[in-house]
Amino acid sequence: MNSSLSRRSALTAAGAVAASATGLVGVARGATPAAEASDAAGDRVVVHPTLPQVPLNTAFTVKVRPAGGTWQTLDVYRVRLALINPITARNEAPLSSMAAFDFSGTVEVEVTYNPGGFEKVRIRPDSYGIKPEVLGSTARFTLDRPRNLVIQVDDKIFDCLHLLANPIEQDPPQQGDKKVMYFGPGYHTRPDGKLTVPDGTTVYLAAGAVLTANVIFEGVESGRLIGRGVIYTRTGGAISVHDSQNVHIDGITVLNPRYNSANVAESNNVTITNLRSFSADGWGDGIDIYCSENVTIDGCFLRNSDDCIAIYTHRNDWYGDTRNITVKNCTLWADVAHPINVGIHGNPDPNAPEVLENLRFENIDILDHREPQVSAQGCIALNPGDGNLIRDVRCDNIRVEDIRWGQLVQMRVTYMPKWNTAPGRGIENVYIKDLSYNGTHADLSIIVGLDADHVIKDVTFENLRINGRVIRDSGGKPAWYLASDGVPMFVNEHVQNLRFLTTEEAAAQ
Repeated sequence: MNSSLSRRSALTAAGAVAASATGLVGVARGATPAAEASDAAGDRVVVHPTLPQVPLNTAFTVKVRPAGGTWQTLDVYRVRLALINPITARNEAPLSSMAAFDFSGTVEVEVTYNPGGFEKVRIRPDSYGIKPEVLGSTARFTLDRPRNLVIQVDDKIFDCLHLLANPIEQDPPQQGDKKVMYFGPGYHTRPDGKLTVPDGTTVYLAAGAVLTANVIFEGVESGRLIGRGVIYTRTGGAISVHDSQNVHIDGITVLNPRYNSANVAESNNVTITNLRSFSADGWGDGIDIYCSENVTIDGCFLRNSDDCIAIYTHRNDWYGDTRNITVKNCTLWADVAHPINVGIHGNPDPNAPEVLENLRFENIDILDHREPQVSAQGCIALNPGDGNLIRDVRCDNIRVEDIRWGQLVQMRVTYMPKWNTAPGRGIENVYIKDLSYNGTHADLSIIVGLDADHVIKDVTFENLRINGRVIRDSGGKPAWYLASDGVPMFVNEHVQNLRFLTTEEAAAQ
């Protein structure tokens, strides 16, 4: 028995999961209920049961408690990530650590780096301003709200801890509820590796549940996938929403998917909140959106081996425009490719061109971006190909920490035979406000139209800050320099009405 289980010896086994009201039967092993601690002030901590058959990692010991209460130790799991050798293309697939718990009120966290011997601790995103107290090999800090964090010792990229501090669930489904597929703590399999969700059904993965299946919403009018459990599969994507509407995904963690963690295609009114994703394999995107409308991605943590967020139109058998997409309050880490990628795939048929429009990106921390291919770089990449037109894009308050390899911004009307069979039509009306980059590793950004018929027009940066310096057309530079030189950024002759404004100048217009 491992140490975390022995610490919970007072807890009883939950047993096999029962059939849900829809007739689903899960296969459960190693189930234990969650452990909860609280204090008189109302601070609460819920420790999750052990995830069966998910390997543990010993690099970190993590303890949590209600403020001033009793310490409880979390299980720390091993996650695979990606590191591509740019010469051999070999993926070294380094290992990292992850732990999770739920809380309300105020919680104290204690993280010990078991190898010891470090000089500094950094808790990211930097924008949270969390400065730990360091005692030997242990860092201690306090949280007063749910956070998805990365704790790094000596700036180690992979031997770090991803700490998922969730809110406590409110009125979760119960085993036996109607229209609920209930997976309690334990290990759950499906004979064909797929879980197709009936219309109007909630799939609930309790804390401590491990589901080794692809969850599929196909042609449903409504449905939910919620809980604190884990999807742990390497046979394909983890979550698919196709030809559906009114689907909500919340609180799930996806580990080591073979392809994307969540795929939304030809769907409407889809909300994805507090999804956490870790991937290592090729095409291991976080969340992909195709030919869909009214999709919101909120509060997610995505560390991926391909694009964290990818927004397209046509692909495979999916057709149609993509519009009204909002990505907000997220933390993105792209070990390969882009944190945000828009528009490269679409319908090349000149008689049926597609549009991506009304896209919103708000309050986002980009922790890293590493991509050796220059054509696939850009923390924010708007690259229409295959007849796509991108228009009406708004970015607000995006904070980019020092990346390893790539560009801050790439806007490029694209025609690359590797990915496209036709050029994109253009980019129109992009407003980027309060974008900041603090670091030294970003390569030359680019804004490039293809030719006189495939242009980029009406792009505004308001309060673009590079290492604290505001990039502006008026003043703050030699008169013969372009404002874009301060990024630095290459802009070609097929870009029209590109502006760099201060906040005051924007308000005066």
